Amino acid sequence: MVSSADLSRLFLERLHALVADARAIVDLRGGGDRSEIADRITAEDLIAVQALSVTVPAPIALDILEGRLRTQLSGLLSAIPRDIEMVDTEADVLAEGSPADRARHLLCARYGVDSVIAGKLLARKRPRLLPVYDPVVRCALGRPRSSFWLALRAALRADDRSLHRQLLALRQVAGLPETVSALRVCDVAVWMGHRAEGHACPR
Repeated sequence: MVSSADLSRLFLERLHALVADARAIVDLRGGGDRSEIADRITAEDLIAVQALSVTVPAPIALDILEGRLRTQLSGLLSAIPRDIEMVDTEADVLAEGSPADRARHLLCARYGVDSVIAGKLLARKRPRLLPVYDPVVRCALGRPRSSFWLALRAALRADDRSLHRQLLALRQVAGLPETVSALRVCDVAVWMGHRAEGHACPR
C-alpha cells in the first residue's frame, strides 16, 4: 500500500521531472491581473480562456459581465491576494472556504461551468497564486489526496523551495519576462511536457 507521504513524494518528483524536461515554453503574459481589472472578469478574460480550450456558456458569460454574478465574483476576487506568489502564501488563502475556493464553487454552481472552466478563469485573474488544473495536468500529476492547490503549494515549498527555484531558472533560460509567474511556467511546463511524452489525455 502506498502511503500519503509516498504519494506526495511521487507528486513532487513528477513535477520536477516535467519541469526539467520541458521542451517548449510559451510567453503566457496573462494580463488578467492588471490593477484596473483585477477584481472583475472581463470579456477579454472570457476570450483568453477560449485559447485554453474552454468556453463559458453564453448566459453565464452575460451574468459574469453584467449580472448578479459579476457583483458576487468581484466581492470574492477583491478578497483574494493579487501580488503574492503561491509559494509565499499562507495555506488558508487556498483552503476550503477561502474566497478563492468560494469563487470556484460559485462558478461551478452555474449550469455548464465545470471545475476546469472555473479554474482557468480564476487562474487568469490570479496568475501568481492559482494554477491551471485541467485533464492534461490531472493525467500528468494525478489527483492529490488534498486539494490540488494545497498539494502544489506544498511541492513548491518542499526541499528549500527547490522546485520554485527551478521554475525561476527555467523562466530565465527561456527568456521570459518576470511578468510571467513561476506558477504559470509550471502550468506550461507540466502541460507541454506531458503532451510531448505522447500521452493522449481525456478532455
